[in-house]
Amino acid sequence: MKPSRLQKRIYLSRLTLKIILVLISTVLVVYFMPRGDEFGYKYELNKPWNYGLLIANSKFPILKNDSLLHKEQVITERNFQPYYYYDTKVREAMQQRLHSSEEEAWHGENAQEYVKHISSLLDTIYTRGVMSIDDYTQLTDEKHHKRIRIIKGNIATSVSLNNVFTLRTAYRYIMTSDTDRYSRIVLQKFNINEYIQENLHADDMKSKEELEDQLSGISGYSGFVQAGEKIVDRGETVTEDIYDKLRSYEQDFERHNTSDTTIPYKTIGQTVFVFIIFVLTTVYLTLYRDDYFDNIRNATLIYTLPVLFCILASFMVSHKIFNIYMIPLCFVAIIIRVFMDSRTAFMIHCAMVMMVSITLSSGYEFIVLQLVAGMAAIHSLRALTERSQILRTAFLLFIVYSLFYTGYSLYHEDGVKMDYNMYFYFGVNSVLTIFVYPLLWMLEKLFGFTSDVTLIELSNVSNPLLQRMTEVAPGTFQHSMQVANLCAEVAKKIGGNAQLVRTGALYHDIGKMERPVFFTENQNGISPHKHLTALKSAQVIIAHVNNGINLAEKNHIPEAIKRFILTHHGHSKAKYFYITYRNEHPDEEIDETAFTYPGPNPSSKEEAILMMCDAVEAASRSLPEYTEDSINALVDKIIDGQMVDGCYSECSITFKDIAIAKSILKEKLKTIYHTRISYPELNEANNTPGKEDSSKEESNKKDSSKEDSSKEESNKEDSSKEESNKEDSSKVDSDKNQSK
Repeated sequence: MKPSRLQKRIYLSRLTLKIILVLISTVLVVYFMPRGDEFGYKYELNKPWNYGLLIANSKFPILKNDSLLHKEQVITERNFQPYYYYDTKVREAMQQRLHSSEEEAWHGENAQEYVKHISSLLDTIYTRGVMSIDDYTQLTDEKHHKRIRIIKGNIATSVSLNNVFTLRTAYRYIMTSDTDRYSRIVLQKFNINEYIQENLHADDMKSKEELEDQLSGISGYSGFVQAGEKIVDRGETVTEDIYDKLRSYEQDFERHNTSDTTIPYKTIGQTVFVFIIFVLTTVYLTLYRDDYFDNIRNATLIYTLPVLFCILASFMVSHKIFNIYMIPLCFVAIIIRVFMDSRTAFMIHCAMVMMVSITLSSGYEFIVLQLVAGMAAIHSLRALTERSQILRTAFLLFIVYSLFYTGYSLYHEDGVKMDYNMYFYFGVNSVLTIFVYPLLWMLEKLFGFTSDVTLIELSNVSNPLLQRMTEVAPGTFQHSMQVANLCAEVAKKIGGNAQLVRTGALYHDIGKMERPVFFTENQNGISPHKHLTALKSAQVIIAHVNNGINLAEKNHIPEAIKRFILTHHGHSKAKYFYITYRNEHPDEEIDETAFTYPGPNPSSKEEAILMMCDAVEAASRSLPEYTEDSINALVDKIIDGQMVDGCYSECSITFKDIAIAKSILKEKLKTIYHTRISYPELNEANNTPGKEDSSKEESNKKDSSKEDSSKEESNKEDSSKEESNKEDSSKVDSDKNQSK
């Protein structure tokens, strides 16, 4: 059979939504993901290594640490020999000055001998070199320059600083040499200072260049780590040697990842990985929960939650803040479980964990821990009915995380290299999980979901709207309570949401509070329908649906509950008034829409359950007698009639579900309307009781008489109501989807 245009339109709209969600989700996750050029490990000197075994992927040099480099630089500077160039002209000039002097002191009897002595000493001084007092003082104050290099022509000779003269030491050297033969007094007359001058001058440019060359020549590496060599293992203390290896590995890692490449291989790989995960998730939803795509809010939530947590994880990994295990990833599983179902929650949790794992350097342990924690969270919240469950779930997560990590470490690490900080991270994770409760409330308001906690709060009879119903329309309230109990029993047996349908049943007839006296359950023998036409009566009865929606909106009732108000009659007719009108106007063409409820028909199993129970419970009140046959016939007649009218054609309820629902309704109605046995009377002729027995008999007679009287009175009242309100009762029962 070819699909209709409507089916094609629905298929195309779903397909378009799926494509848009997959593409947008993939782009957002990949955009915020680290590109793999960030070093994914955080380490500190003299602290334990918190990750697994780290092995070098390739050969790389080991960087020297700063202290070692600084030490080598200091040694190099200390051993450096500054350059001084030798001025040859100074010696010649001073010797010439000495020999050309004509001072009177030179004309003594030993003058020529003294001149030769001074000339010889000047040769020695200038050969060794004379530098300024300031240069000499600076070199000796630094306490590390013991030698200098003297440049003579193209040759630089290393000379000890102790062999070099200053002006002062040169003068002292001449004056103190061979004092036995040469008198200091005579030498003083020669003005020795005039023949002493610096012939060594600092070559700062040459010294600076040479020092920089030597410093730059210091190797920054202290060895190599071979490919496949162990760098560090879990639990090991990061010593200076390991720290240098890790720092070297990080630099080598970043150097390889920042090299210029024309093709962004990492980005392409991440895109393919994330895209495949989202496609497979979408395929699962299409095969098993395609109905989620009917509501754009459901689909948006399913894709938004994992995207947000993947972005958060990427941010933490990129900036190396906190620890990845502190992120409460089970938030996603809990939220989807509360609002949707367990299988979908686990699938989305698995997809999110895999996407987060590729941002980590060691993702295997992360995946295993998170999957186990996700399963624990989902199983612990099969039905969120009270706030304390969140606390229990958070505590359970801490226990599961801790025990599983301990077992994992004992198996893989022999228990020696366990990272005890992990238990702190698990504790923070569990504490943050508690905040899922206010987040659930926010998502309820934002996406229009309804949690079991909200349903329980709404089903409390102290709720203002239900409290008002007990006062304004007590009969309708009792009817709603009875229907709610029937619906819950049926839902439990056929796999529906019992809490949802029970709450929906309590509110399905709130529209009757606008005109309660027009409905039989709220009347006291007087029916206002006697003064109305069949058409007007039908309009009044049908109006309770729209009135109920208006009341629900004013009181901020969730959309899920408003659906029960709209669908509990579906597109059925107010048959009593419709048939009455046709009998009164046999030749007139009738506008059937005036007698038809606005609908729509039920679209879920829970809505179908309410339609069945509502109609059956209402019709059961008009049975003339409550026997097994009459109750069975009534249930079959009403539900079969609804099936013939196509009331369940738009929902997922099956024939098996309907058969089970019939069976349950029959049993429950038999229990509700069971006939009380009459007490037998004791034959006085055969009775010889004592005073006490006589008293008992009299008491039993009174009780029996009271019950019979009450029963008879009740039957009379029912008979009176049936006769006086026969028309009215039929009207209301028909409006409760009584079948033809």
